Amino acid sequence: MEAYKEEFIKFMVDSQVLKFGDFTLKSGRKSPFFMNAGAYVTGTQLIRLGEYYAKAIHDNFGLDFDILFGPAYKGIPLSVATAMAISSLYGKEVRYSSNRKEVKDHGDTGILLGSKIKDGDRVVMIEDVTTSGKSIEETYPILKAQGDITIKGLIVSLNRMEVGLSGKMGALDEIKEKYGIDARAIVTMDEVTEYLYNNPVDGKVIIDDGIKAALTAYYEEYGVR
Repeated sequence: MEAYKEEFIKFMVDSQVLKFGDFTLKSGRKSPFFMNAGAYVTGTQLIRLGEYYAKAIHDNFGLDFDILFGPAYKGIPLSVATAMAISSLYGKEVRYSSNRKEVKDHGDTGILLGSKIKDGDRVVMIEDVTTSGKSIEETYPILKAQGDITIKGLIVSLNRMEVGLSGKMGALDEIKEKYGIDARAIVTMDEVTEYLYNNPVDGKVIIDDGIKAALTAYYEEYGVR
């Protein structure tokens, strides 16, 4: 596993973004883990988060693109932080863009904030985590309406590796099948489990035998096969 992936897993735990225990998800599923990207709230955290996303984008899609698009609302700070990190780490300038939930009819008008998107632009989409693909369903038509663009891919922080809405394949695979978008993650739950199982973080074991058993049972029911 790449060093930045191990660092990112530890960063999620330290930031209390990734937690293990008993959680009820919006879908109604009982899950032994929960991720809340809203817990990244400090300047230092956002700088580091942008750097991890930038490295993952570089590794998965390269830097031959023009726009980093973050769906509202959580994608807005992600797109800003990552555009800054790409500039800092690689000397590459990309524009950031996000959608508004409501069209603005005065001042900086339209459905987008940040950069406008035009014919010929190559776009990478950025999100925190995707379980149902609902935000992509909302924003894909907005992007395609901006002109003759190419969507190079979607990057999320964590691939939960569980079946999506169809009940047949993972959410990222569903997005690829439905929209033709190559969807990747900084880390997968397999990598998280591999790194954290009986491996202390700051002196504390995060995934012990009990949590590992709960994860195994969860993925037997909801995991991508």
